[in-house]
Amino acid sequence: MARKQSDYLAALLADEVIESEPETATPSDTVAEEAPALPRHDRMRGTTLLGRESALARVASGEVRQVTQLLLNPDRVRVWTGNARSYQHLSKESCAELIDSIIAEGGQKVPAVVRRVEGDPHHDFEVIAGTRRHWSISWLRANSYPEMQFVAQVVALDDEAAFRLADLENRARKDVSDLERARNYAQALQDHYGNHMTRMAERLKLSKGWLSKMLKVASISDIVLEAFASPADVQLKPAYPLAQAMEDPVAAPAIMREARKIAREQEERRTKGQSTIASAEVIARLLAIKTQPNQTAKTAQVYSGPLGRPAVTVQSANRQGVTLRLHAGSGVDNARLLEIIQNALTELEDTGRGLQR
Repeated sequence: MARKQSDYLAALLADEVIESEPETATPSDTVAEEAPALPRHDRMRGTTLLGRESALARVASGEVRQVTQLLLNPDRVRVWTGNARSYQHLSKESCAELIDSIIAEGGQKVPAVVRRVEGDPHHDFEVIAGTRRHWSISWLRANSYPEMQFVAQVVALDDEAAFRLADLENRARKDVSDLERARNYAQALQDHYGNHMTRMAERLKLSKGWLSKMLKVASISDIVLEAFASPADVQLKPAYPLAQAMEDPVAAPAIMREARKIAREQEERRTKGQSTIASAEVIARLLAIKTQPNQTAKTAQVYSGPLGRPAVTVQSANRQGVTLRLHAGSGVDNARLLEIIQNALTELEDTGRGLQR
């Protein structure tokens, strides 16, 4: 970890109240020559008491900081939802190096950071930093290593401080995608900083311009993201122009239509065992979309029933609402008519013209 980040981490944890057994000081090696030799158990008892007194004195003076490290059952520890890392996307493959390291060292050597929780009958702590360690220990316990324990340092942090600590750890992790961090920042902006981006940037010691770009990438629609083989493929620099393009009310519907088309192609490739479309190609295709003035936005869309007769027509779709016409004599019953209406509304949503715009 870079010195600047290390100093930031130290400052973040410096004022937290943490308790533990005090560190045992090393007994003095100086013994008066004229003192008679004491039996071994008496000597050990004396040095233990002196060592404990010395340790307590060092803690009281602030020379030694007390830290709680517990051996926990990971089943009793939940993962804090404010962390950017997607726990459900972790796997044996993504954690392979860490798993091998834990096995080789006979256990987890670097403690995670957790805080106590209340009111949850199933969990006693939650992970603030160390999600991969939690997942790896859980996996090992379920796969031939039931004795493995989750090693954690207990701290007292409010949600905003917990977010800053988790973010600091994730900055150095290559397996936390830009999209995960961007969406984590967008949620934190609302939850912890009252939607004040400048204050958030100052607290996280980030460039305001860089944070602005991350928040814009976080706004990319889920429909567009489905065009990518994996959310991890969405990186800040290439995705930022796409996020800007999605702000164009004319281009956005066309981009979403193309995204759905690409998503279907991706699924077909997976089914056939073929390689998926690369992120760069996906972005190029989405940005290459050209829209024609006054295209479908002002064109009535007609939905027919099984007999080929018009059943529902979308007469208009704008910011004021959606106007539908239900045709008489379409030959469809009410249940089928409602299904057609639902399909029409879904297609409008997919193209950015629905009621949820």
